[in-house]
Amino acid sequence: MYKDYNMNQITIPLNIEVMIPADDIAIAVNDMVESIPDAAFEDFDHHFGAASHHPRMMMKIILCGYAQSVYSGRKIEALLGDSLRMKWLAQHQHPSYRTINRFRIHPHMNALIAEAFIQFRMQLQANDLIDDEAIFIDGTKLEANANKYTFVFRKSVEQHQEKLRAQSKLMYDTMYEQMIIPALLEESEDIVTDAHLNTMHQALETVENDLTEAIDATEDVPDRKAIRSERSVIRKAKKKCADLRDRELKYTQQLAILGERNSYSKTDTDATFMRMKEDHMRNGQLKAGYNLQVASNHQFVLGYDLYPNPTDTRTLKPFLDTMLETFQHLPGKIVGDSGYGSESNYEMIMDDYERTALIPYNTYYKEKKKKYKDDEIHPANWPYDATNDLYICPDDREIRFDRYTKRTDKCGYTRSFKMYASDDCSGCPLYDMCIKSEKRINKRIQKNMNLEYFKAQVNHQLSTKENREIYQQRKVDIETVFGNLKANLSFRRFSVRGMRKVKIETGLALLALNLRKFTHILRTNMKIDMKNGEASLKSRCLAIFLSFQRLYVPAPYFM
Repeated sequence: MYKDYNMNQITIPLNIEVMIPADDIAIAVNDMVESIPDAAFEDFDHHFGAASHHPRMMMKIILCGYAQSVYSGRKIEALLGDSLRMKWLAQHQHPSYRTINRFRIHPHMNALIAEAFIQFRMQLQANDLIDDEAIFIDGTKLEANANKYTFVFRKSVEQHQEKLRAQSKLMYDTMYEQMIIPALLEESEDIVTDAHLNTMHQALETVENDLTEAIDATEDVPDRKAIRSERSVIRKAKKKCADLRDRELKYTQQLAILGERNSYSKTDTDATFMRMKEDHMRNGQLKAGYNLQVASNHQFVLGYDLYPNPTDTRTLKPFLDTMLETFQHLPGKIVGDSGYGSESNYEMIMDDYERTALIPYNTYYKEKKKKYKDDEIHPANWPYDATNDLYICPDDREIRFDRYTKRTDKCGYTRSFKMYASDDCSGCPLYDMCIKSEKRINKRIQKNMNLEYFKAQVNHQLSTKENREIYQQRKVDIETVFGNLKANLSFRRFSVRGMRKVKIETGLALLALNLRKFTHILRTNMKIDMKNGEASLKSRCLAIFLSFQRLYVPAPYFM
């Protein structure tokens, strides 16, 4: 005996919405996009040509596709004909894959995604799913949509350009001595640019034309042969000059693309070659990628940004600026790992933003160990005489203050140091253990008092029970986000090229990740309520609201 199955039976079509469960991802996508104000979509409106699909609908189907690990425009188009949830979100409209791809790289998508993050965060706060106490910040590297062997390295370009300019200078000197060209360089100048080479090429071309006219005007065979030989030399010089000019222009353009970076990919010039954790060859091969910085709370992404530099230290300041200006959220406590622990970052968080930095410095855990505290050779454990401003070494010798000094790093940040030096370390039994230099020198100590102050502040903050519990939550919070993004959402490699487009795709993927997390929490709460046999007040109110919304609130009108 079988259940009734008849494909020839005529049925009345029902609203697809009644077939979608209340805890489905499509419901979360629809509610989130509908919460975005109309002003955020005004930039997508146009008053010429045919009517376009509504941006709310386009945003919904793309987010729903990303939430199902579907990132291809063609596959999203296929889902519009196969998936019930996609049919409901699109209201039976079928935009082509070209329309989908054009929409998700629209110039105003970054602003729309930022507004979506703000609205979603406000919903999370209203439902007590996140708190305003702290944000957890960390970074991960994602592979760019670029070929493997398309790298351009700064060091190689600079070496080739240096050799090229030596050849260009030699050619310039030769042509100037032969009076083919006038003086193009000042006495203090020593670099022959592409503009100079172009002028030299034009001068050689003029000489070549004059020799050609001379050949045509000469009937004597030996004279014509001599002029042809001379023209052959000029032509070779002209060809070499054109080659030098083109190479100089190419190296100049490559250095302009590099900017402050050390490498880039020819396929995606905004991508930088980095060392990835996913190293299948196990040979440390560099891959073109982007450094993704994420701020989270309770495993929900509250903000993000992408940077070309592979290390996290220099990304914190611009990322906090992005969090405050773009995503309008910067709580009182900034939590990060030791990769962000630097003097400039501490100064920026504590002084500029007036926030609490729960970020250990690079030797924080080492200094907590008993071996470090009992090491009498380390200057940090030496007694300090504040009255005379000196340290006393284990051999009872005085290390007195010597001078002040400053150092400026490549990023322009200046550090101030106090230098201490010993008058005489000769005859010290601990000399070989204390001084590792091969030269026989006296002991010198440098102290960064500004950094020591911030380290003391960090030690004090991380010593309290409340802050220690918050910092221990960091790994659970932010690392789970990266695990869900790469493993569960299968988002490990970009499908678009260029910083602007890559940033849009990242925002869509992180929004989809938030919606999956929110849907999972809603589904879990419903299961718990059904298991207990009595729903909580919040779950009942949410279920009633969703039911009334789907039954009585009309669907938005799409042009």
